[in-house]
Amino acid sequence: MNRRNKICFVVSSPMTAQAFLQGHICSLAKDFDVYLVANFKSHDEISELYIKDAFQLDIYREISIKHDIAAVAKLYSYFRRERFDAVHSITPKAGLITALAAYLSGIKHRIHIFTGQVWATKHGFDRFLLKSIDKLIVLLDTDILIDGKSQRQFLLSEGVLSARKSQVFGEGSISGVNIDKFTPDDTIRNKVRKEIGIPNDDIVYMFLGRLNRDKGIYELLSSFNKLAANYKNVYLLIAGSDEEGCLKHLPEYPSISDKENFHYYGFTKTPEILLNAGDIFCLPSYREGFGSSVIEASSMELAVICSDTYGVMDAMVDNETGLRCKVADIGSLYDCMAAFVKKPSLIRTFGMKGRQRVIEKFSGELVTNHWVDFYHTLLNDKV
Repeated sequence: MNRRNKICFVVSSPMTAQAFLQGHICSLAKDFDVYLVANFKSHDEISELYIKDAFQLDIYREISIKHDIAAVAKLYSYFRRERFDAVHSITPKAGLITALAAYLSGIKHRIHIFTGQVWATKHGFDRFLLKSIDKLIVLLDTDILIDGKSQRQFLLSEGVLSARKSQVFGEGSISGVNIDKFTPDDTIRNKVRKEIGIPNDDIVYMFLGRLNRDKGIYELLSSFNKLAANYKNVYLLIAGSDEEGCLKHLPEYPSISDKENFHYYGFTKTPEILLNAGDIFCLPSYREGFGSSVIEASSMELAVICSDTYGVMDAMVDNETGLRCKVADIGSLYDCMAAFVKKPSLIRTFGMKGRQRVIEKFSGELVTNHWVDFYHTLLNDKV
Protein backbone atom coordinates (compact mmCIF):
# COMPACT_ATOMS: atom_id res chain seq x y z
CA MET A 1 0.00 0.00 0.00
CA ASN A 2 1.41 3.36 -1.07
CA ARG A 3 2.12 5.91 1.64
CA ARG A 4 -0.18 8.94 1.50
CA ASN A 5 1.42 12.36 1.54
CA LYS A 6 1.17 14.14 4.87
CA ILE A 7 0.11 17.79 5.24
CA CYS A 8 0.20 19.70 8.52
CA PHE A 9 -1.66 22.96 9.08
CA VAL A 10 -0.46 25.22 11.88
CA VAL A 11 -2.73 27.87 13.40
CA SER A 12 -2.65 29.85 16.64
CA SER A 13 -6.31 29.29 17.45
CA PRO A 14 -8.50 26.30 16.58
CA MET A 15 -11.20 28.85 15.67
CA THR A 16 -9.05 29.81 12.67
CA ALA A 17 -9.12 26.24 11.42
CA GLN A 18 -12.85 25.92 12.02
CA ALA A 19 -13.66 29.20 10.28
CA PHE A 20 -11.34 29.06 7.29
CA LEU A 21 -9.99 25.55 6.76
CA GLN A 22 -12.84 23.17 7.46
CA GLY A 23 -13.96 22.76 3.85
CA HIS A 24 -10.40 22.57 2.54
CA ILE A 25 -9.37 19.94 5.08
CA CYS A 26 -12.47 17.87 4.33
CA SER A 27 -11.59 17.72 0.62
CA LEU A 28 -7.84 17.31 1.12
CA ALA A 29 -8.41 14.43 3.54
CA LYS A 30 -9.74 12.32 0.67
CA ASP A 31 -6.26 12.09 -0.83
CA PHE A 32 -3.87 13.18 1.93
CA ASP A 33 -3.28 12.57 5.62
CA VAL A 34 -4.06 15.95 7.18
CA TYR A 35 -2.78 16.99 10.62
CA LEU A 36 -3.36 20.11 12.70
CA VAL A 37 -1.20 22.02 15.18
CA ALA A 38 -3.07 24.55 17.30
CA ASN A 39 -3.38 26.00 20.78
CA PHE A 40 -6.44 24.01 21.89
CA LYS A 41 -7.55 22.93 25.34
CA SER A 42 -9.80 20.06 24.32
CA HIS A 43 -10.17 17.88 21.24
CA ASP A 44 -13.82 18.95 21.24
CA GLU A 45 -12.64 22.26 19.76
CA ILE A 46 -11.42 20.46 16.62
CA SER A 47 -13.81 17.50 16.53
CA GLU A 48 -15.53 18.74 13.35
CA LEU A 49 -12.31 18.77 11.35
CA TYR A 50 -11.40 15.79 9.14
CA ILE A 51 -7.88 15.41 10.47
CA LYS A 52 -5.84 12.29 11.14
CA ASP A 53 -4.31 13.71 14.30
CA ALA A 54 -3.68 16.95 16.18
CA PHE A 55 -0.81 18.34 18.22
CA GLN A 56 -1.35 20.89 20.98
CA LEU A 57 1.10 23.78 20.95
CA ASP A 58 1.03 26.95 23.02
CA ILE A 59 1.16 29.74 20.44
CA TYR A 60 0.59 33.18 21.91
CA ARG A 61 -0.47 36.21 19.88
CA GLU A 62 1.89 38.58 21.71
CA ILE A 63 5.64 38.39 21.18
CA SER A 64 7.37 36.51 24.01
CA ILE A 65 10.95 35.38 23.39
CA LYS A 66 10.76 32.68 26.08
CA HIS A 67 7.45 31.18 24.96
CA ASP A 68 8.19 31.56 21.26
CA ILE A 69 11.55 29.76 21.48
CA ALA A 70 9.89 26.96 23.44
CA ALA A 71 7.19 26.70 20.78
CA VAL A 72 9.77 26.49 17.98
CA ALA A 73 11.65 23.75 19.84
CA LYS A 74 8.51 21.66 20.43
CA LEU A 75 7.33 22.10 16.86
CA TYR A 76 10.77 21.20 15.52
CA SER A 77 10.68 17.91 17.45
CA TYR A 78 7.16 17.19 16.23
CA PHE A 79 8.10 17.88 12.61
CA ARG A 80 11.19 15.67 12.87
CA ARG A 81 9.10 12.85 14.28
CA GLU A 82 6.23 13.04 11.80
CA ARG A 83 8.23 13.85 8.64
CA PHE A 84 5.52 15.83 6.89
CA ASP A 85 5.62 16.37 3.15
CA ALA A 86 4.23 19.88 3.55
CA VAL A 87 3.44 22.28 6.37
CA HIS A 88 1.10 25.24 5.98
CA SER A 89 0.78 28.13 8.43
CA ILE A 90 -1.83 30.85 8.91
CA THR A 91 -1.57 34.07 10.95
CA PRO A 92 1.74 35.90 11.65
CA LYS A 93 2.82 34.26 14.91
CA ALA A 94 2.03 30.75 13.70
CA GLY A 95 3.78 31.65 10.46
CA LEU A 96 7.01 32.67 12.19
CA ILE A 97 7.16 29.65 14.52
CA THR A 98 6.28 27.25 11.70
CA ALA A 99 8.77 28.75 9.25
CA LEU A 100 11.64 28.41 11.74
CA ALA A 101 10.74 24.89 12.87
CA ALA A 102 10.03 23.60 9.38
CA TYR A 103 13.20 25.10 7.90
CA LEU A 104 15.38 23.67 10.68
CA SER A 105 13.75 20.24 10.44
CA GLY A 106 14.25 20.09 6.68
CA ILE A 107 10.63 19.92 5.51
CA LYS A 108 10.64 20.31 1.73
CA HIS A 109 7.41 22.25 1.21
CA ARG A 110 6.84 25.16 3.61
CA ILE A 111 3.73 27.22 2.87
CA HIS A 112 2.31 30.33 4.48
CA ILE A 113 -0.79 32.31 3.58
CA PHE A 114 -1.00 36.04 4.27
CA THR A 115 -4.45 37.26 5.27
CA GLY A 116 -3.62 40.83 6.29
CA GLN A 117 -0.86 42.88 7.85
CA VAL A 118 -1.10 44.26 11.39
CA TRP A 119 1.87 46.51 10.65
CA ALA A 120 0.11 48.32 7.80
CA THR A 121 -1.24 50.95 10.22
CA LYS A 122 1.73 50.92 12.59
CA HIS A 123 4.65 53.37 12.73
CA GLY A 124 8.25 53.41 13.91
CA PHE A 125 9.80 50.37 15.56
CA ASP A 126 6.53 48.40 15.82
CA ARG A 127 6.07 48.60 12.06
CA PHE A 128 9.70 47.68 11.43
CA LEU A 129 9.58 44.66 13.77
CA LEU A 130 6.29 43.22 12.53
CA LYS A 131 7.17 43.79 8.90
CA SER A 132 10.55 42.11 9.47
CA ILE A 133 8.76 39.04 10.84
CA ASP A 134 6.75 38.78 7.62
CA LYS A 135 9.95 39.15 5.59
CA LEU A 136 11.56 36.33 7.57
CA ILE A 137 8.56 34.08 6.95
CA VAL A 138 8.87 34.74 3.21
CA LEU A 139 12.62 34.08 3.31
CA LEU A 140 12.31 30.72 5.07
CA ASP A 141 9.20 29.35 3.34
CA THR A 142 9.07 27.89 -0.15
CA ASP A 143 5.57 28.92 -1.22
CA ILE A 144 3.70 32.07 -0.24
CA LEU A 145 -0.04 32.42 -0.74
CA ILE A 146 -2.01 35.65 -0.38
CA ASP A 147 -5.78 35.82 -0.07
CA GLY A 148 -6.20 38.90 -2.25
CA LYS A 149 -4.68 40.47 -5.37
CA SER A 150 -4.43 44.02 -4.02
CA GLN A 151 -2.84 42.67 -0.83
CA ARG A 152 -0.23 40.90 -2.95
CA GLN A 153 0.53 44.13 -4.80
CA PHE A 154 0.85 45.94 -1.47
CA LEU A 155 3.33 43.36 -0.17
CA LEU A 156 5.30 43.48 -3.40
CA SER A 157 5.49 47.28 -3.25
CA GLU A 158 6.65 47.08 0.39
CA GLY A 159 9.45 44.69 -0.53
CA VAL A 160 8.05 41.84 1.56
CA LEU A 161 7.30 39.41 -1.27
CA SER A 162 8.98 38.22 -4.41
CA ALA A 163 6.73 37.74 -7.41
CA ARG A 164 8.41 34.42 -8.17
CA LYS A 165 7.16 32.43 -5.18
CA SER A 166 3.90 34.19 -4.31
CA GLN A 167 0.43 33.65 -5.72
CA VAL A 168 -3.28 34.29 -5.23
CA PHE A 169 -5.79 31.53 -5.90
CA GLY A 170 -8.46 32.65 -8.36
CA GLU A 171 -9.96 36.01 -7.41
CA GLY A 172 -8.85 35.73 -3.78
CA SER A 173 -10.36 34.81 -0.39
CA ILE A 174 -8.97 32.21 1.99
CA SER A 175 -12.14 30.16 2.21
CA GLY A 176 -14.82 31.69 0.03
CA VAL A 177 -18.48 31.64 1.05
CA ASN A 178 -20.90 28.80 1.67
CA ILE A 179 -23.54 30.20 -0.68
CA ASP A 180 -26.19 27.77 0.56
CA LYS A 181 -25.63 28.90 4.15
CA PHE A 182 -25.30 32.60 3.36
CA THR A 183 -28.50 33.05 1.41
CA PRO A 184 -31.25 35.64 2.11
CA ASP A 185 -34.47 34.55 3.79
CA ASP A 186 -37.40 36.95 4.23
CA THR A 187 -38.93 34.90 7.03
CA ILE A 188 -35.73 35.04 9.07
CA ARG A 189 -35.36 38.72 8.21
CA ASN A 190 -38.76 39.56 9.67
CA LYS A 191 -38.14 37.41 12.74
CA VAL A 192 -34.74 38.93 13.56
CA ARG A 193 -36.00 42.47 13.03
CA LYS A 194 -38.93 41.81 15.31
CA GLU A 195 -36.72 40.32 18.03
CA ILE A 196 -34.39 43.32 17.96
CA GLY A 197 -37.17 45.86 17.52
CA ILE A 198 -36.25 47.22 14.10
CA PRO A 199 -39.15 48.75 12.11
CA ASN A 200 -39.74 46.94 8.82
CA ASP A 201 -39.42 50.10 6.74
CA ASP A 202 -36.10 51.25 8.28
CA ILE A 203 -32.94 51.12 6.21
CA VAL A 204 -30.51 49.08 8.30
CA TYR A 205 -26.76 49.66 8.13
CA MET A 206 -24.74 46.78 9.56
CA PHE A 207 -21.26 46.30 10.91
CA LEU A 208 -20.14 42.79 11.83
CA GLY A 209 -16.63 42.20 13.11
CA ARG A 210 -14.17 43.15 15.81
CA LEU A 211 -14.86 46.63 17.16
CA ASN A 212 -11.63 48.62 17.11
CA ARG A 213 -10.10 51.73 15.63
CA ASP A 214 -8.56 49.93 12.63
CA LYS A 215 -11.99 48.71 11.54
CA GLY A 216 -13.14 52.32 11.17
CA ILE A 217 -15.73 52.02 13.92
CA TYR A 218 -15.41 55.66 15.01
CA GLU A 219 -15.90 56.90 11.45
CA LEU A 220 -18.97 54.69 11.20
CA LEU A 221 -20.46 56.08 14.42
CA SER A 222 -19.74 59.67 13.39
CA SER A 223 -21.21 59.20 9.91
CA PHE A 224 -24.32 57.49 11.20
CA ASN A 225 -24.75 60.16 13.85
CA LYS A 226 -24.94 62.75 11.06
CA LEU A 227 -27.19 60.50 8.97
CA ALA A 228 -29.61 59.97 11.87
CA ALA A 229 -29.79 63.74 12.40
CA ASN A 230 -30.89 64.23 8.80
CA TYR A 231 -33.04 61.16 8.16
CA LYS A 232 -35.54 59.34 10.36
CA ASN A 233 -35.86 55.91 8.76
CA VAL A 234 -32.28 54.74 9.36
CA TYR A 235 -30.93 52.17 11.83
CA LEU A 236 -27.43 51.01 12.81
CA LEU A 237 -26.94 47.38 13.85
CA ILE A 238 -23.49 46.44 15.17
CA ALA A 239 -22.31 42.92 16.06
CA GLY A 240 -18.94 41.67 17.25
CA SER A 241 -16.57 41.80 20.18
CA ASP A 242 -15.92 45.33 21.48
CA GLU A 243 -12.17 44.86 21.87
CA GLU A 244 -11.30 48.44 22.71
CA GLY A 245 -14.42 49.61 24.54
CA CYS A 246 -15.49 51.65 21.54
CA LEU A 247 -19.16 51.76 22.50
CA LYS A 248 -18.48 53.51 25.79
CA HIS A 249 -18.17 56.60 23.59
CA LEU A 250 -21.77 56.38 22.37
CA PRO A 251 -22.88 59.37 24.50
CA GLU A 252 -20.63 61.50 22.29
CA TYR A 253 -23.03 60.88 19.39
CA PRO A 254 -26.31 62.58 20.35
CA SER A 255 -28.32 61.44 17.32
CA ILE A 256 -27.63 57.76 18.04
CA SER A 257 -30.23 56.41 20.44
CA ASP A 258 -30.12 52.86 21.77
CA LYS A 259 -33.22 50.85 20.81
CA GLU A 260 -34.57 53.70 18.67
CA ASN A 261 -32.08 53.74 15.82
CA PHE A 262 -29.22 51.65 17.19
CA HIS A 263 -28.61 48.19 18.62
CA TYR A 264 -25.44 46.44 19.74
CA TYR A 265 -26.00 42.73 19.30
CA GLY A 266 -22.68 41.53 20.69
CA PHE A 267 -20.78 38.55 19.36
CA THR A 268 -22.66 36.11 17.13
CA LYS A 269 -21.79 32.59 16.00
CA THR A 270 -24.47 32.75 13.30
CA PRO A 271 -23.73 35.77 11.09
CA GLU A 272 -25.80 34.23 8.32
CA ILE A 273 -28.88 34.67 10.53
CA LEU A 274 -28.17 38.20 11.71
CA LEU A 275 -27.20 39.52 8.28
CA ASN A 276 -30.79 38.92 7.15
CA ALA A 277 -31.82 41.95 9.19
CA GLY A 278 -29.59 44.31 7.24
CA ASP A 279 -29.74 46.28 4.02
CA ILE A 280 -26.26 47.77 3.72
CA PHE A 281 -23.07 46.25 5.14
CA CYS A 282 -20.40 48.75 6.19
CA LEU A 283 -16.68 48.09 6.52
CA PRO A 284 -14.79 51.41 6.57
CA SER A 285 -11.60 49.63 7.61
CA TYR A 286 -8.09 51.07 7.71
CA ARG A 287 -6.61 47.71 6.68
CA GLU A 288 -7.89 44.33 5.53
CA GLY A 289 -6.33 41.22 4.08
CA PHE A 290 -9.34 40.53 1.91
CA GLY A 291 -12.64 41.25 3.63
CA SER A 292 -14.38 37.90 4.04
CA SER A 293 -17.28 39.54 5.86
CA VAL A 294 -17.93 41.67 2.77
CA ILE A 295 -18.47 38.74 0.42
CA GLU A 296 -20.59 37.01 3.08
CA ALA A 297 -22.79 40.11 3.19
CA SER A 298 -22.90 40.25 -0.61
CA SER A 299 -23.96 36.61 -0.67
CA MET A 300 -26.87 37.66 1.55
CA GLU A 301 -27.79 40.31 -1.08
CA LEU A 302 -26.77 43.24 1.08
CA ALA A 303 -25.33 46.28 -0.65
CA VAL A 304 -21.90 47.10 0.78
CA ILE A 305 -19.91 50.19 1.69
CA CYS A 306 -16.16 49.63 1.96
CA SER A 307 -13.11 51.81 2.33
CA ASP A 308 -10.55 52.12 -0.44
CA THR A 309 -7.79 50.39 1.51
CA TYR A 310 -5.93 47.53 -0.12
CA GLY A 311 -7.38 44.08 0.47
CA VAL A 312 -11.02 44.95 0.89
CA MET A 313 -11.00 46.43 -2.62
CA ASP A 314 -11.00 42.87 -4.00
CA ALA A 315 -14.18 41.96 -2.13
CA MET A 316 -16.46 44.44 -3.90
CA VAL A 317 -16.90 46.39 -7.14
CA ASP A 318 -17.55 50.10 -6.77
CA ASN A 319 -20.93 51.21 -8.17
CA GLU A 320 -21.79 47.60 -8.98
CA THR A 321 -22.01 45.68 -5.70
CA GLY A 322 -21.68 48.70 -3.43
CA LEU A 323 -20.00 52.05 -2.85
CA ARG A 324 -16.43 52.85 -1.92
CA CYS A 325 -15.44 55.51 0.60
CA LYS A 326 -12.04 56.95 1.47
CA VAL A 327 -10.14 55.59 4.45
CA ALA A 328 -10.65 57.55 7.69
CA ASP A 329 -12.91 60.05 5.91
CA ILE A 330 -16.19 60.69 7.73
CA GLY A 331 -17.56 62.90 4.97
CA SER A 332 -16.88 60.31 2.28
CA LEU A 333 -18.50 57.56 4.35
CA TYR A 334 -21.52 59.75 5.11
CA ASP A 335 -22.04 60.46 1.41
CA CYS A 336 -22.07 56.73 0.67
CA MET A 337 -24.54 56.04 3.48
CA ALA A 338 -26.82 58.89 2.43
CA ALA A 339 -26.83 57.70 -1.19
CA PHE A 340 -28.92 54.68 -0.20
CA VAL A 341 -31.48 56.84 1.61
CA LYS A 342 -31.79 59.13 -1.39
CA LYS A 343 -32.07 56.21 -3.80
CA PRO A 344 -33.19 53.04 -1.97
CA SER A 345 -33.40 51.06 -5.22
CA LEU A 346 -29.61 50.85 -5.13
CA ILE A 347 -29.86 48.43 -2.22
CA ARG A 348 -31.56 45.72 -4.25
CA THR A 349 -29.55 46.44 -7.42
CA PHE A 350 -26.19 46.20 -5.67
CA GLY A 351 -27.34 43.31 -3.50
CA MET A 352 -28.39 41.12 -6.40
CA LYS A 353 -25.23 41.84 -8.37
CA GLY A 354 -23.17 41.17 -5.26
CA ARG A 355 -24.61 37.71 -4.71
CA GLN A 356 -24.12 36.81 -8.37
CA ARG A 357 -20.48 37.89 -8.17
CA VAL A 358 -19.95 35.74 -5.07
CA ILE A 359 -21.52 32.72 -6.78
CA GLU A 360 -19.28 33.16 -9.83
CA LYS A 361 -15.99 34.00 -8.09
CA PHE A 362 -16.04 33.19 -4.37
CA SER A 363 -18.12 30.10 -3.66
CA GLY A 364 -16.56 27.89 -1.01
CA GLU A 365 -16.48 24.95 -3.40
CA LEU A 366 -14.57 26.95 -6.01
CA VAL A 367 -11.97 28.18 -3.51
CA THR A 368 -11.52 24.70 -2.04
CA ASN A 369 -10.88 23.31 -5.52
CA HIS A 370 -8.02 25.79 -5.89
CA TRP A 371 -6.47 24.51 -2.64
CA VAL A 372 -6.84 20.87 -3.66
CA ASP A 373 -5.34 21.52 -7.11
CA PHE A 374 -2.43 23.38 -5.51
CA TYR A 375 -1.54 20.46 -3.26
CA HIS A 376 -1.90 17.83 -5.94
CA THR A 377 0.46 19.85 -8.15
CA LEU A 378 2.88 20.62 -5.30
CA LEU A 379 3.14 17.03 -4.13
CA ASN A 380 2.83 15.53 -7.61
CA ASP A 381 -0.17 13.52 -6.52
CA LYS A 382 -2.45 12.00 -9.11
CA VAL A 383 -6.17 12.72 -8.65
